[in-house]
Amino acid sequence: MSRPLHRGVSGGGRNAECCDYTWDSQMKDKTDKEDVEKRHSQDHMSLSSRCLIGLVFPDNSTSKCGSLGGENGFGSDPFNMGNSRNRQNLTMSFLKFSLILIVILALSGSLWWTIALSNSTRGNIFRGYRRLQDQLITDLLDIGELSMGSARLKEVDFCFEESENIVPCFFNVSSDLAVESSKGDAVERQCEYGSNQNCLVHPPKNYRIPLRWPTGRDVIWVANVKITAQQVLSSGSFTKRMMMLDEDQISFRSDSSMFDGVEDYSHQIAEMIGLRNESNFIQAGVRTVLDIGCGYGSFGAHLYSKQLITMCVANYETSGSQVQLTLERGLPAMIGSFTTKQLPYPSLSFDMLHCARCGIDWDQKEGIYLVEADRVLRPGGYFVWTSPITNAQRSIRNKEKQKRWAFIQSFAENLCWEMLSQQDETVVWKKTSKKDCYSSRKSGPSICSMGHDVESPYYRRLEPCIGGTRSRRWIPIEERTTWPSRATLNSTELNIHGVHPEEFSEDLLNWNSAVRNYWSLLSPQIFSDHPKRPGDEDPSPPYNMLRNVLDMNARFGGLNSALLEAGKTAWVMNVIPTSGPNHLPLILDRGLVGVLHDWCEAFPTYPRTYDMVHAKGLLSLEASQKRRCTTLDLFTEIDRLLRPEGWVILHDKTSLIHTARALATRLRWEARVIEIESNSEEKLLVCQKPFFKRP
Repeated sequence: MSRPLHRGVSGGGRNAECCDYTWDSQMKDKTDKEDVEKRHSQDHMSLSSRCLIGLVFPDNSTSKCGSLGGENGFGSDPFNMGNSRNRQNLTMSFLKFSLILIVILALSGSLWWTIALSNSTRGNIFRGYRRLQDQLITDLLDIGELSMGSARLKEVDFCFEESENIVPCFFNVSSDLAVESSKGDAVERQCEYGSNQNCLVHPPKNYRIPLRWPTGRDVIWVANVKITAQQVLSSGSFTKRMMMLDEDQISFRSDSSMFDGVEDYSHQIAEMIGLRNESNFIQAGVRTVLDIGCGYGSFGAHLYSKQLITMCVANYETSGSQVQLTLERGLPAMIGSFTTKQLPYPSLSFDMLHCARCGIDWDQKEGIYLVEADRVLRPGGYFVWTSPITNAQRSIRNKEKQKRWAFIQSFAENLCWEMLSQQDETVVWKKTSKKDCYSSRKSGPSICSMGHDVESPYYRRLEPCIGGTRSRRWIPIEERTTWPSRATLNSTELNIHGVHPEEFSEDLLNWNSAVRNYWSLLSPQIFSDHPKRPGDEDPSPPYNMLRNVLDMNARFGGLNSALLEAGKTAWVMNVIPTSGPNHLPLILDRGLVGVLHDWCEAFPTYPRTYDMVHAKGLLSLEASQKRRCTTLDLFTEIDRLLRPEGWVILHDKTSLIHTARALATRLRWEARVIEIESNSEEKLLVCQKPFFKRP
């Protein structure tokens, strides 16, 4: 290859032929040179590529890379300098191409993995998304609470010590009623705007958790109620037969001779009605009893064993409260007085009214108290009265008692009551089952007009007329289904209340399921999560965890019915809010007990009354109203009613539940939000009130 190049350089001095040759020779040499450079470049590129690939995938061929550019590894001619720059550019291009390829492969793999994952776990992702969404709402609400400052999150303070037994509506008494109270009349209930106290009622200093039912029915702690040992020992002879004081306990021993007085008394009443014994009250149509001035609830405690439920109603008392002691025993009771206003029950509510030395002067105010007793008594129901006035032999020498007794007898006859029997101090009347009796009377109270006879008598003024005669619910107790079948109303009875049978049946099924879930939810928390008190052991099955239950929005009484069907020993105070539909007549016709109430007012009972407070849909109901109270007012009232270590279950919309959770923390409750599998729009809030001992 060097020869043509050498000739081209040394040639010259020739003719045109020589010149043409020279050009041809030069062109040939140039062509040969380009071929050599091209082959050298290709060999160089091939070797460079092999070396780069060797860096990525090392093998034995990488040893040849050392000969690139000459024997010493460095370029010694112009061709090697240009090729070095080409190698650098080529290397950079290759690296860029490799990076792009890696990114494309990574994105493709990620897309394939995402598609595969979404196809296999789409349902789980959706459920997880729902949980994340709910958690996000909770976190946002918490952040919102924090952003509003420490004042919003400040814990509610405790009330003063003298408020440990406060009943707010009975501290706002007018001067006229105060005068009447000083004369011995009952203190009337008066709830005014702003009567709510946004503070937490502390338990008494020596307060102790009540004993579990049924032990707690017969034994209570003295420190838990306002009665003192002196008041127990100075009580009347009838009460002394009911109770005895044993150190720091008040005992109502069912296995002692003291209890025989109640058993003999109830047996006597059954015989006066014409029954063999008190076990036959159910067969006679008696299921619900209103015990006016109930003493300490022993009459109702005895009837409970006969499947009768007795609602104790007594006046507000500043000390020695009958209602507080009865509730402490785990029995139904509430503060109630019809001095000037009707009881918060519709007409035709109870099968029996009982008054044993109850302190009511039935002959006063032209017999208007007897008219109110007649209003709440069902057709064919019984009025039982035990009083020294009825004892004719003892009243012979007392003309004043004779006069009062004669008036009551005459007035009862004008109410179409039939006197069944009279023994010693006890007399039993039976209300008529026939409406035509009222038209055959010669005198007595008139029949109420449609405008005065209502099913929602929320503390209305007493009416001097006979109510309930125009009601479609006028059904004699003998014609009603006996208990426990009465709890399930038939289609004809449901039609009276405007409820469709399918709606009622669905409500029953839903509540049976809900109660099972409640019990399985609370059982582990009570017996596992919550630490046991020193010396306490779990009760043997069935677990009597709850006795007094308050349902703040009872609707049809479904919670109560489901608890009974499940065999639980709890009783339920079914409350119908005045702001919603009035289903209280239906609840009472089912053989349950309940009352109307405005939740912007204090409930007529003493603090630490209930083991559990339940409310389904109450927050939504109250939120839809233009109320004169706040949700905090409602929650502090719940805290007042709830016993230490008691439970709260709220069932409502998710947004309202999370708001309630924030309020629960202010009240120092231990709160948990529980998801409802069948309903993603609603949730449960389960809370427990701690036991804060007074320092």
